[in-house]
Amino acid sequence: MWIIGVDYHPSVQQIAFVNTDTGGCGERRLNHSDGEAEKFYRELKAAGCRVRVGMEATGHARWFERLLAELGFELWIGDATKIKAKRVRKQNRPPGCRAAAAAAGGGSLSSGVGTQCGESRSASTAVASASAGADAHADHESVAGRGHE
Repeated sequence: MWIIGVDYHPSVQQIAFVNTDTGGCGERRLNHSDGEAEKFYRELKAAGCRVRVGMEATGHARWFERLLAELGFELWIGDATKIKAKRVRKQNRPPGCRAAAAAAGGGSLSSGVGTQCGESRSASTAVASASAGADAHADHESVAGRGHE
């Protein structure tokens, strides 16, 4: 499973990710305007990867939330104050993305390297219900599977 923490901005998103199957992890900056972000997530879906995305609540991400729902990926929206308390601050790095990935995965990121999906298990994606997400991480809300608002 890929666990991706997103520091979302209107024009870009800074992500930190870990592949729990391979131990690989990394960071990327994805532009919205040229379709780079959408292409990244669609490629994960095409490769048959299971994906959980964690991010702070924001009102500017509806297109992104819809994309993740369309792809069948889990989306966990975290309370900004609780995520801020877990941030790992380093120079030259947006502070929120690593904390969001760690929070979405329920722990810390590993220090491995690599960005490949590993063996594709299937095209289906595990989607947690809102109640399962709330039970697992009381400070996060799983919005996977919600209908359009």
